[in-house]
Amino acid sequence: MKQIYIITNSGKDEHHRVTKQAVSYLESHGVRCILNREEAEQETIDCALVIGGDGTLILAARELLGRDVPILGVNMGTLGYLTEAEVQNLIPALDRLLAGEYSVENRMMLSGTLKDLRTDTALNDIVVTRSESLHIVRLNLYVNGEYLTSYQADGLIISTPTGSTAYNLSAGGPIVEPTASLILITPICSHSLNNSSIVVSDADLIEVEIGSRRNKEEEEAVVTFDGTDIMRLKTGERVRIRKAKEVTKLIRLSRISFLETLREKMKGN
Repeated sequence: MKQIYIITNSGKDEHHRVTKQAVSYLESHGVRCILNREEAEQETIDCALVIGGDGTLILAARELLGRDVPILGVNMGTLGYLTEAEVQNLIPALDRLLAGEYSVENRMMLSGTLKDLRTDTALNDIVVTRSESLHIVRLNLYVNGEYLTSYQADGLIISTPTGSTAYNLSAGGPIVEPTASLILITPICSHSLNNSSIVVSDADLIEVEIGSRRNKEEEEAVVTFDGTDIMRLKTGERVRIRKAKEVTKLIRLSRISFLETLREKMKGN
């Protein structure tokens, strides 16, 4: 490791105490630390060290999209499904990183495209949901061009395996092994009996179409990518969702299985 890009959630590492500790330790071992995004965009980076929580890591994955940079997450949050090291174990984690004692895990991402060719990518999920109004929205679901079903609901979550423990889980969707190759479709507060999740292949094309209201008035909905980058849709418009070409590379330092991690995270819940 010659150059490491450090991304910090200043709200969690308020005075950059942990960041300064990491920088000092890495520089004492001959590693150049980059803290500025603009500089990082111009440099060759061996890895990114993300100090914060799962949300910070997701934002980092989007920032580094297409750069083939592995990410090591240091958890200063609560659950931390994506982050690999806890903040109290920072130095041992850095030792293993510098010694090359780690593996890299590829996590699939999703790409969403609107009819005007606006495109964005998500690590966790793409969500189609109602706009500012409180009424439910009608969403028509197509898989590989074939109509499957319609939902009267608050929205639909299209999730990666990584995102199965995020919004998908909160909405009652299944938890799946994060390196699996599949796509989850979970309704949000469905006002019908078809409220179960649907699991499809990662090779499938998913389309979500905005239906009209019962009074035939034009409907409005929004599409979000990992909870950000809001795009608006109207009646008859669709978002086309498929597996992205890019992947997120997560550095793994331990041999603890996903099931063991899940068991620990879910204690008391």
